[in-house]
Amino acid sequence: MAKYRQVHIEFWQDGFVLDLTPEEKYFYLYLMTNSKTTQCGIYELPLRIIEIETGYNRETVWKLLERFQEYGKILYEKSTKEIMIMNWIKFNWINSPKVISFIKKELEKVKTPYFIKLFHEKCQAYGYRIDRVSIDSVEEREKEIEREGEDNNIHDLFLHYLSKNIICHKKLTDPMRRAIQARLKDYSLEDLKKAIDNYATVYDSDDHWFTHKYPLADFMRDKDVRKFLDEADPVNNFRRREKNVDQLDASLLELLDGEDKGI
Repeated sequence: MAKYRQVHIEFWQDGFVLDLTPEEKYFYLYLMTNSKTTQCGIYELPLRIIEIETGYNRETVWKLLERFQEYGKILYEKSTKEIMIMNWIKFNWINSPKVISFIKKELEKVKTPYFIKLFHEKCQAYGYRIDRVSIDSVEEREKEIEREGEDNNIHDLFLHYLSKNIICHKKLTDPMRRAIQARLKDYSLEDLKKAIDNYATVYDSDDHWFTHKYPLADFMRDKDVRKFLDEADPVNNFRRREKNVDQLDASLLELLDGEDKGI
C-alpha cells in the first residue's frame, strides 16, 4: 500500500494533543506514522524497533506505551508484539473496494484475536461496510489462532512430560492429544505442568510410596491428574508413613511383657 501516512492539519489543534507533553506528542505521532503502520491500524511493533526509530531506551518506551494505553488511545499485546491504534479507522477509513480488499489481507496476518474482534465491532459502530466474506475471514482467523494456541499448549505439555524421563514416548499420539486437549478445558497449562512436576517428584523419591508409571494419556485422565494438582497436596499425601523403629520395639516389648504376666 502507500509508503507514507497522512496527518490531518487539525491534529495539532486536537484537545487531547494540546494537553500532551512534547515527548508524548512526538511518540503519538510516531505511532501513527512509523515504518510498521498498516491500513487497518493494527500492526506488529517490537520494542527494539521502537527503540531504534525513536532513540528512546526500553524503560521510556514501556512508560509511553503504558501511558497511551491508560489514555485509551492504543492497545499493546506483549505476547504478539502487536499494537492497535483505537481511533485509526475512525479517521483513516477509505471506502473503496481496493482499500477494503487490502484491509482484509492485513487482518488475516493479525495474531491477536481480540484486536480482530474489536476492529470488526468498531467498523459496525461507525457504519463502515464490511461484507460477509470479510466477517467470515476474521472469524475463521480467530478460530485458526485459537487452534494454533491449543496445539502449542498440547506440544508444550508433551515435551514437559518427556523431560521428567518417566516414560520416553517416541511421538505425540492422537490419544495423548485428545487426553491433553480434554484436560486443558478444565485446567490451565501451568496447573497441568505443576501436576506433572508433582508426579515426577513423588515417583522419583524414595520417601514416597507411589510408584505407578503413567503413560501420558493415562496421566491426563481427570481422576488421575487431580491426584497431583497442588490443591491435592500430593507430595505429602504420597509420603511414606513409617513408624519410628524404637516406638515399634517398645510396643512389642510391652505386648510380650503383658503375655508373660498373663494379661
